[in-house]
Amino acid sequence: MEIRGKVHEIGDVQQVTDTFKKRDLIIQYAENPQFVEYIRFEATQDRTSLFDNLGIGEEVEVSFNLRGRPWTNKDGVTSYFNSLVAWRVSKVTGSENGGSAYAAAPAPSTPPTVDISADDGKDDDLPF
Repeated sequence: MEIRGKVHEIGDVQQVTDTFKKRDLIIQYAENPQFVEYIRFEATQDRTSLFDNLGIGEEVEVSFNLRGRPWTNKDGVTSYFNSLVAWRVSKVTGSENGGSAYAAAPAPSTPPTVDISADDGKDDDLPF
């Protein structure tokens, strides 16, 4: 899966256990500019460096996998969690979409107008 947006926040690398580390990236996603969403992605292990060269406000495209898992607490109640795990982050260049990930598609060109009222001396014999 892929999504485009602006970098809102870049988290620090968190060493969760001796053998596991992760890092968060928050993206402003504005499919509808009136309702901006803030989407959290995570990178794990050696992929935590994916976010090293990013800056706040930069437009990026994030390629990610959707992961889900259950967790059962001490009372036997099971909850389910989703994660968006980033595996590639690319900066959006100025040549794509006119420099903006939110740019509208160019308006289609309109065909030239034709004057259908011109009388060429023939009768119109259409049945309707």
